[in-house]
Amino acid sequence: MHSEVMIVGAGPVGLALANLLGRYSRDVTLLESRSRLIDYPRGVGLDDESMRSIQTMGLVEQVEPYTIPHHVMRLVNGRGETMVTNAPQGEPFGWPRKFGFIQPLVDQQLHEGLERFGNVRVLFDHTVTRSVDRGEHVEVTATVTEPDGSTREQVFTADYLVGCEGGSSPTRKRMDVDFVGESPSTRWVVIDVNNDPLGAPNVYLGADPARPYVSIGLPHGIRRWEFMLFDDEPSERVEDDAFVAALLADHVPDSSTLDVIRRRVFTHHGRIASSFRQGRILIAGDAAHLMPVWMGQGWNSGMRDATNLAWKLASVLAGQADESLLDTYDVERRDHAKAMIDLSMTFGSVIKPTNRAVCAVRDTVSRAMNLSPKVKAYFADMRFKPMPFYAKGVVVSPDSLLPGEQERRRTSRFMTVRNAVDKQTPVGKQFIQPRVNTHEHTGVRLDDVIGPWWTVAAWGNDPARLFTPEERRQLEHMGARFVSFMSESQRPWAEREYAGSGTLVVGDTDGSLKGWFDRSAMGVVFLRPDRFVAAACLAQESGRALAALRVAMGATSVGSLQGPAADDFAQLAVSA
Repeated sequence: MHSEVMIVGAGPVGLALANLLGRYSRDVTLLESRSRLIDYPRGVGLDDESMRSIQTMGLVEQVEPYTIPHHVMRLVNGRGETMVTNAPQGEPFGWPRKFGFIQPLVDQQLHEGLERFGNVRVLFDHTVTRSVDRGEHVEVTATVTEPDGSTREQVFTADYLVGCEGGSSPTRKRMDVDFVGESPSTRWVVIDVNNDPLGAPNVYLGADPARPYVSIGLPHGIRRWEFMLFDDEPSERVEDDAFVAALLADHVPDSSTLDVIRRRVFTHHGRIASSFRQGRILIAGDAAHLMPVWMGQGWNSGMRDATNLAWKLASVLAGQADESLLDTYDVERRDHAKAMIDLSMTFGSVIKPTNRAVCAVRDTVSRAMNLSPKVKAYFADMRFKPMPFYAKGVVVSPDSLLPGEQERRRTSRFMTVRNAVDKQTPVGKQFIQPRVNTHEHTGVRLDDVIGPWWTVAAWGNDPARLFTPEERRQLEHMGARFVSFMSESQRPWAEREYAGSGTLVVGDTDGSLKGWFDRSAMGVVFLRPDRFVAAACLAQESGRALAALRVAMGATSVGSLQGPAADDFAQLAVSA
């Protein structure tokens, strides 16, 4: 039983990683110790970055019915005064910024999505007890529970192993890495009910000194409450109906008629592993980092891990890059995961205080801050949320064109760049996703027409003409697709002019793409499979940028693609 990638844990991160690797034509085995997926509600917040990843998986139509877009969050104090409203507008990445969702049903769709791939298998009742990096492969021993309850041992091998088994990850423990951070003693009880007795949408975080709480309207008429337990309240009390009724007394007219799905006690954690990779063994999701629920980023951070790691594993397995590419997974994901943990812990410190004097000071400060329209807009548009930015990794400094590292602030001797509206680097950030036109499609999201792999795009030019024959062979080796962005008025001309070059002409219908290139003062952009900008340059420097990019990603020499990989990536380059 050999696989290219062995994934341990059929939670959302393991399922997402398996879907992405399946989409990239890699051979995957997913082992899960349980007999079925976890069916109790957990995460409730899904963001636009995660929905874009689901789009890459090809599962949007399956997942959307279990989501509610434009989920607004309000932080209120004990008097019911709104301290912070979080209602971000716009869809820079092609989707509403925030969704409410039902995690078990979305996870189920990710699981069923794996049935599309003959190269991906999911094995339940397989508990991994041992994993050893043998240098050339990983050896995995699992205890298999048969339908009659008997057990047996089975040994698997894989080129790489990824542990996605949650915060208590045995894979992480076997790696013997530190799991640093805080685990506050505060406990919370979660109560999920059917047939929402309130019917009010959106999210309220109650910073009430009497008892902090959360109230969330979810899809399919589900309501979630969360209440903080005090130190003298044992966790077992949540099984007492009278205690639960008392918790809900100020929230619902009649708690005796509620259709309770489940009630559970949990503790918040803020921890991160000291390393996400050791040789051929890696970890992702909660196995790599844990964060409190306040910002709804636990599930989403796991999706970012899977999206970052999947294309890198696929590239190494296909022979496009050497193993140094996998080191950039830790380099790129660590800082952002830590930033989200810190933000979530800070937000929790605002919600949890029960000392009324402390809360009075907090409430006074919030009233003063809300007098400023700029401050209110800062929180409303979620500008406090740190967006992923890769200062190191698979990036090329846009002005020096040096590989692997860059500064946020740009410096250049070229007047065009010095005059740029945006003085921050466009590299290492996620590229926008507007709706566009092509000769075959009208008003579709950009990713759906450029395909799921590397893209080299130019504004107003045919990028195929910017590279030498040797450089084009290197890009073909990477599986890259040439795309020309044009104002929609220019698209018919470009389609005639570039006929035969293999370049896809994309019409910019609302000026979003033109605005991006204008603010960045760049003419060419190299988009990674995870939709982050790997390099951006003036058109005349495209060849130099490509050379630096190949160094940054540890690209292998042309002609080294292994097995069927050349055909696989040729298909990725032209698929939509």
